[in-house]
Amino acid sequence: MQERKSPRGTVAERAVEEIKALIADGRLGPGERLPTERDLSTQLGISRNSMREAIRALTVMGVLEARHGSGVYVTQLEAGDLLESFGVVADLSRGRQLAELLEIRRVLESTAAALAAARITEEQLAEVERHLDAMNTTDDPERILAHDLAFHRAVADACGNETMAAMLEGLASRTFRTRVWRGYQEEGAYDRTRREHARIHRALVDRDPEAARTAAAAHVSEVEAWLRSQLRP
Repeated sequence: MQERKSPRGTVAERAVEEIKALIADGRLGPGERLPTERDLSTQLGISRNSMREAIRALTVMGVLEARHGSGVYVTQLEAGDLLESFGVVADLSRGRQLAELLEIRRVLESTAAALAAARITEEQLAEVERHLDAMNTTDDPERILAHDLAFHRAVADACGNETMAAMLEGLASRTFRTRVWRGYQEEGAYDRTRREHARIHRALVDRDPEAARTAAAAHVSEVEAWLRSQLRP
């Protein structure tokens, strides 16, 4: 097959964009089976090898799912699946890139907390409080980390924005948080961390979005400032 020239990038990259366009335009919906490689190659004017490479790449991204003996399907396109690779970036980052990710987390976390203050249900508030209480009754670093993760996940879930919650989940993976928090907590920050979480909780109880935004931003800023201080030459 004579492949059409791509103005930029490889032919496989163009194939990725073409398949994404089929999905974005509604010609392929969540849960639908893709045409065969041969049919897609003919339809898009791209070789089967390049099409196979594109399908493999989109499968890694979580856009497509290969089912043995059945074919390749569009996934349900859930934010958590599509943003799963975001967590890998956070886990593997080092140095200044790590600090930049914390800066992104500060922006998202403060916004999520503000939204949660306006939208949180009593059941969700009880979940946040449960993890705060658990953090207050232990000095075990592993338990504190586990409940810290769960506290922030509960706040993110309560914000009512699944995409934002999925992004925060990637930025708050256990690997990422362990690397950052281990050094930070070794400097005796347990009590300060508990107070910061308590302020976020209080703002949620008061249904005060601006107080929640400020408390969450201040909480992440403390860790961010500590990390940046470690990066100074």
